[in-house]
Amino acid sequence: MCEKMKKIKKVITSINFKVGMIFMLLLLATLEIVGAYFTRQLEQTSIASFETSLQIPSTITNQIAVQLGRSNTQKANQQLSKIIANYNSNEAISEIMVVDSKGIIRADSGINEQTRVGQRATNSAIKDVVTTGKQVSRVENNNSSSLQQITPITASNGTNTIIGAVMVRASMHNMYDTIRNVSLVFLTASLVAAFLGAIVALIISRAITRPIEEMRVQANRIADGDYSGQVKVYADDELGQLAKAFNTLSVRIERTQEASESERRRLDNVLTQMTDGVIATDRHGNITIINETALDFLDKTEKEVTGEPIIKVLGLKDISIQDLMSTQQELVITVNENTPNEMILHANFSLIQRVTGFVSGLVCVLHDITEQQKNEREQQQFVSNVSHELRTPLTSLRAYVEALNDGAWKDENIAPQFLNVIQDETERMIRMINDLLSLSRMDRGVAKMDLEWVNFNDFVNHILNRFDMIVKTDAEKADSKTKKYTIKREFTNQALWVEIDTDKMMQVIDNIMNNAIKYSPDGGVITVRLLQSNNHIILSISDQGLGIPRKDLNKIFDRFYRVDKARSRKQGGTGLGLAISKEIVEAHKGKIWADSAEGKGSTFYISLPYEPMSEEGDNWDEV
Repeated sequence: MCEKMKKIKKVITSINFKVGMIFMLLLLATLEIVGAYFTRQLEQTSIASFETSLQIPSTITNQIAVQLGRSNTQKANQQLSKIIANYNSNEAISEIMVVDSKGIIRADSGINEQTRVGQRATNSAIKDVVTTGKQVSRVENNNSSSLQQITPITASNGTNTIIGAVMVRASMHNMYDTIRNVSLVFLTASLVAAFLGAIVALIISRAITRPIEEMRVQANRIADGDYSGQVKVYADDELGQLAKAFNTLSVRIERTQEASESERRRLDNVLTQMTDGVIATDRHGNITIINETALDFLDKTEKEVTGEPIIKVLGLKDISIQDLMSTQQELVITVNENTPNEMILHANFSLIQRVTGFVSGLVCVLHDITEQQKNEREQQQFVSNVSHELRTPLTSLRAYVEALNDGAWKDENIAPQFLNVIQDETERMIRMINDLLSLSRMDRGVAKMDLEWVNFNDFVNHILNRFDMIVKTDAEKADSKTKKYTIKREFTNQALWVEIDTDKMMQVIDNIMNNAIKYSPDGGVITVRLLQSNNHIILSISDQGLGIPRKDLNKIFDRFYRVDKARSRKQGGTGLGLAISKEIVEAHKGKIWADSAEGKGSTFYISLPYEPMSEEGDNWDEV
């Protein structure tokens, strides 16, 4: 039912229906006006013609005038009755009455009105006619309308003296029936004309609205992205020219849309491939376009930022959108500050302007300068650390050299001690410089790797045996103050063949072992484990020392970083050992990390890639 009502409403509200209804109503209004005027004129003409038909001929009026002039009233009345009785010019006449100048009824054609003869007429119109001598016609509206016509009678002697009047009463029933019949015929013709006119109006309106409807359908297709259809041109009139213009517009829109779509795809590709983040806004500063790189930088989704103010998304608290549009200043923005995902971005703003100069928005380009800022800070820290590390031994050297210059070299007890300190500090600076040179070569990628296949079990055992020998040799000395320790081995029985640079990897293990010995208590146990997991071998070295605070674990591989600076420097460390170890392990495509708990010791892990050899390959050296 609802669907049917919608269809009816659609038909009623259509231009086709409205044009047809308007045309039909105009036609009906015109016919009604013409019909009313025609009916009125027909009625007036019919009444005038009817009055003319009731006009008594002059021969009859002369006869009546002669009888009214006779002195013998009775005989005159009889003659008058005969005259009006013989007069039958119109079937519609129902009564003829003759009245003299005194208003006395002298004759009456009505059968039932004979008793009135000799009486005075009560009709005031008769008195007016006798008095004024002017003919009077009036319509009597009773049950059946009738026309009353009163004609004055003048004397027959030529004096024009009013001697009486003749009243003729006639029924207008037949006349009005004729008028009604004519009106009915006119009404029928009007309805038929209106019906035919409605059909013609619908045909004409259909001819007008069909091209418009086709243009509407095609416009909806264009709105949906379908440009394949064309509006049919029915004639070369205004509508036909409009249809041609619409088809031309459709083709141009399709070309423009294709060009716009191509540009949009090209822009999307450019924005997608860009390593910089790009954000575009409207003139109110609300984000309209943002690429994936910018979303990654801001750690947001497109749904979260689209339509949001750019100053809110970028976290610009003291800057308004008007400030950005007026100055287009460059800003440094920190995202996810004080978190592991902290990122530093350089934001460059520029205006989106039309040819007329109207500003329609902003474009913001975000460039990731996190690594650059980190490198700059590291360089500054590195220079500061190198300066500090070199200044300490140089200060000591200068002090001892000045003391020797001042005469301490003459003292046989003091001079050797001073020279030993000078030698130790010099060796310390040489070690530091050598470590810096090694790091520099690794940073520049020019460090040479001398790779060879070795059994990693035997390789590690060889290094640990050396440390066992050192502690055993020192223990045999009676006056030895070297720290005592025990190395515990937990190795897999499987032979683990890996390709490494033995010298550099030995440097890594030596460095970790030395640290474990340094920070372990006297008599502590250092546990070395070696196992194979998936496609990696993992070497772990655990001590029982003081441990490393959790906040320092991510920084111990930084250059010159020390958890306990005073203690490390006292023990002769340069602060570069773990940094060099990290570079060497990563050059072998491996990883190095540490785990520690304060007061319970530390464990360093080294993971290297490992591919098990096939059985055929185990005897490759026998071929």
